Amino acid sequence: MAHILVLVAHPQLEHSRVSRQLAEAARAAATDGLSVEVRDLYELYPDYLIDAAAEQAALTEPQLVIWLHPIHWYGMPPLMKLWLDEVFAFGWAYGRGGTRLAGRDLWLVTSTGGPEQSYRSDGYNRYFFDSFMPPYDQTAALAGMRFLPPFVLHGAHRADAPTIADHVATFAARLRSYPDWPELDTLEACELREVPADARPVLD
Repeated sequence: MAHILVLVAHPQLEHSRVSRQLAEAARAAATDGLSVEVRDLYELYPDYLIDAAAEQAALTEPQLVIWLHPIHWYGMPPLMKLWLDEVFAFGWAYGRGGTRLAGRDLWLVTSTGGPEQSYRSDGYNRYFFDSFMPPYDQTAALAGMRFLPPFVLHGAHRADAPTIADHVATFAARLRSYPDWPELDTLEACELREVPADARPVLD
């Protein structure tokens, strides 16, 4: 059974229409006997003082790491970014000796306020949603992780209850069936990207 880690990063999860239900579905999967751990970053670190060692320890086992957060200004919420800065350290997640996450899968589960049609060249966001994903993809690549196609609900602010329920049910089913996802066979394994020795300080 694959171990799954779900990192939830929503600044106001109690008011969320989508992320909260997705987090609850992940917790329900864990109570059903699946090897799923859910970590709510805003609950764990309301003071933004991240325990990097504890977070790295939580990353030692999972084959699938899920970042569950809404899109904020075309990227991740501030605590998620701080978590990334603190936890994906040089010599641990990337660079010389930084192979702790190599071979794992990284899956972005997210939502947007704008509808899908806003993410077009003729929409007010000007670009297709995939155009905002290179920082995520490259982060995974630098750590030797495989970045899976994101699971996105667009227009979350106005999505009706049946749409959200269907989205959450699909997410729960995906958790229960991982890693037996047909599309994974079509994705290439990510090779660990080497960082030149002179690009970062040498670790002793």
